[in-house]
Amino acid sequence: MASAARRVFLIGCGPDELAGAAEELGFKAANLLRLARLGVPVPPAFVLGTSWCRAFLDGGAALPEGTREQLGAALRQLESATGLAFGSARRPLLVSVRSGAPVSMPGMMDTVLDVGLGEATLPGFIRLTGNPRLAWDSYRRLVESYAATVAGLDAAPFTAARRAALATAGAATLQDLDYRALRELTRAELALYRDAAGEPFPQAPLAQLEAAVAAVFASWNGARARWYRQAHAIPDGLGTAVTVQQMVFGNGGGTSGAGVGFTRDPATGEPRLYLDYAPNAQGEDVVSGRAALGDVEPLTLLPVGIDTALNELAQRLEREFHDVQEFEFTIEDGRLFVLQTRTAKRAPLAALRIAVELAESGLIGAAEARARVAELDPAQLVVTHLEGADAAPLLATGIAASAGVASGRVVFDPERASARGAGGEPVILVREEVTTQDIAGIESAAGLLAARGARTSHAAVVARQLGKACIVGCSALTIDAHARTCTLGETRLGEGELVTLDAGSGRVYAGALRVVREPPRALRSRLEALRG
Repeated sequence: MASAARRVFLIGCGPDELAGAAEELGFKAANLLRLARLGVPVPPAFVLGTSWCRAFLDGGAALPEGTREQLGAALRQLESATGLAFGSARRPLLVSVRSGAPVSMPGMMDTVLDVGLGEATLPGFIRLTGNPRLAWDSYRRLVESYAATVAGLDAAPFTAARRAALATAGAATLQDLDYRALRELTRAELALYRDAAGEPFPQAPLAQLEAAVAAVFASWNGARARWYRQAHAIPDGLGTAVTVQQMVFGNGGGTSGAGVGFTRDPATGEPRLYLDYAPNAQGEDVVSGRAALGDVEPLTLLPVGIDTALNELAQRLEREFHDVQEFEFTIEDGRLFVLQTRTAKRAPLAALRIAVELAESGLIGAAEARARVAELDPAQLVVTHLEGADAAPLLATGIAASAGVASGRVVFDPERASARGAGGEPVILVREEVTTQDIAGIESAAGLLAARGARTSHAAVVARQLGKACIVGCSALTIDAHARTCTLGETRLGEGELVTLDAGSGRVYAGALRVVREPPRALRSRLEALRG
């Protein structure tokens, strides 16, 4: 379906699906359409192309005339494909609203999930799913994300409400709360929203959708997105597409969950499935960097048979795209759904290994392999290890999220990390969680250490691509931001003290250990051998 100036693309929900270039569809939606046509299980969706974003920005951050009518027509296609109805009190359709630029910008723009929930649709959603906990958890998530992303409200009161709910229930995580506790939390957050916004949380599903679409378009000019475009020479005029997709629910308990996978290890290039998975969760729990996933092997947490399906998916994706892929997935009641795939960001040394091995397998040609590594910084193409690590004081161990090592002075604030790092001083950015809000500090720091987070979070993905040492999920780390100190196990450190990260093993050492760097001679030889 289309208008004279702006097109709406359909994915899995209509006979008139139109192919489009990534410049208009956005790379995320272009890849989703490709996957759907291959028969990969993709929830149906429709896409407002990048021309809509440009019209939105040119029109003073207002949705173009006729948007409501075109959204209504596209929703009817989505309803026909799903057997659900947007805004229905009996069989409500809920959707996600996701960004998707023509080039990969992981975590730099906004997403709103669970759009369509409200007082009128919640009872029907409970009857439809038979799962009141899922319903109240999804409603809670919508209120929180809408407050921050759409209404621009301060997140602190909502964070305090979550902490109070956990304390009242004596629970460690939100996944431990039952539906009654989640119901009370959601009602408290609805009151917070009303007080902060000066009006009640919007209950009309179409109004929610329109506002979410506008917020995602507006995030193209958010601080994170502007910084990333400048750092990577991405033109400001491209704009982002918006994908409106049927929600699938990993937060339904039982055999449901959400995760992110890489078809190969993006830190080392090793040809194995690299995965983070959170049971009873939505994808934002993983990619945001805010979840505490622990150090349990993710494959052991998957429902029966899903590990085989993911390995088969990884092989299929590499054959289709001729490169390593990063993919986001949800498991709903034991069923696998793929929400996106993109060419994976990878550490520089991993990029060299991957190019060589893809060429050796015949998936790409030798000339293509050499072209893929031609722009890599030779200074980053080194194998590193620490000298004297066996005798050094080991402070703590976290989850290895890259393959590098780094020494530097502890800094707790991204702005300080940016200022000191830009001045040439090696610093280690230490955070409760590292998110893409910290992007300037990530760029300037030699390494990152976080108490929470996942290897596949957006921030870790960016850090790996930049060749930074990165350790997440360091449960022994606690931070006193007011005092500018942290505790690692039994050791208390102040800002400016030296630590060393071995991001390949996840170990954190006191002091500055000597870093030994060696060229990857074996990989270089294999690359040269491809010339023959």
